[in-house]
Amino acid sequence: MKHITVLIIGMLLLVLGAQGAIRLLADHDNAGLLAWLPGGFAVWLACYAAAVVAGALLAGWGSKKAKQSGRGQ
Repeated sequence: MKHITVLIIGMLLLVLGAQGAIRLLADHDNAGLLAWLPGGFAVWLACYAAAVVAGALLAGWGSKKAKQSGRGQ
């Protein structure tokens, strides 16, 4: 069950990071969830990119472990 939870959290991070980065690239002043974070465009984009990478890694790891435990069939 914990591997499925990690998979879901990873997928949420991946989606929120990708959506935020695309929105930020389309409109440089619309930071979305990270509007509270000081630093401007470069910092916001780096945080969204980090969320995408972390989400992809978590989702991949959770998927692999869930399949190994027999829950992904």
